[in-house]
Amino acid sequence: MTQTRAEVPLTITGGRKRSVAGLTMNGLLVRLALYLFLSFVCLILLFPNIWMISTSLKDSPQIFAYPPELIPAPFLWSNYLVAIQKFPFFLYLRNTLIVTGLATFGTVLSASLVAFGFARRRFPEREVLFGVLLSTMMLPSIVTLIPTFVLFTRLGWVNTFLPLTVPAFFGGGAFYIFLLRQFYLTLPYDYDEAAYIDGASSLRVWWEIILPFSKAPLAVITVFTVLSNWNDFMGPLIYMNKPHMRTLALGLQFFRDQRYTQWNYLMAASTLTLIPVLILFFAAQRYFMEGILLTGLSGR
Repeated sequence: MTQTRAEVPLTITGGRKRSVAGLTMNGLLVRLALYLFLSFVCLILLFPNIWMISTSLKDSPQIFAYPPELIPAPFLWSNYLVAIQKFPFFLYLRNTLIVTGLATFGTVLSASLVAFGFARRRFPEREVLFGVLLSTMMLPSIVTLIPTFVLFTRLGWVNTFLPLTVPAFFGGGAFYIFLLRQFYLTLPYDYDEAAYIDGASSLRVWWEIILPFSKAPLAVITVFTVLSNWNDFMGPLIYMNKPHMRTLALGLQFFRDQRYTQWNYLMAASTLTLIPVLILFFAAQRYFMEGILLTGLSGR
């Protein structure tokens, strides 16, 4: 009887060990397959950028060679110097930084203020007004293109930075307001009530209490706004008619000749245009990922 009792646990324990080992091996294989698949998808998504950088380091015969070659031989780093000389990169960069900086600041400031009003303040017909605000998201931007152009022309704002920057200070966009409002609703009202008891105004509550908690969603809005304005082509095309007022996105279009395009120089200028955006993304990556989780953009 003693031997029988001793053998049973050993058999069960060994089976459990084999089962756990099998599950662990299956989990590793599934994870390895998942990582390989995701790496393949990332490679597909990054391939256009890799090809752009490769083209920027080639000469014309290598660009049109068949079969195409991914690795240049030799690496022509001088293409970047020629691109900067042929393409007024620093002038267009200055214009782009002015437009993007002012528009981003105005969007973040106004969107956070409006969202604070809808989320933390009580006033008549608040929900109705918020519904009207959300309904503007269904209005195509092309519908308001001609009226806004006529308005800015009569104001004398054409060939200035005002049409691309001033509207950002009036709301910042319904989507960003909705995003911040939903986040502000999750914050406890106890902080507001304690501040109001101490004699704080609504503006002070927004500045000293709400904003410090909003770093993550504000980082998301900042990145999205920078990308939108940095890559904006239609706005500068309509309002920036003078060559010295062009932004990088618009300047790249005029970098092409009507009959011939020097693709290596164009790709070099495009690579230089991409670098500041990459620096911004990696600098704000931690806040960006936190903002995605907090604001629900990940689809959860």
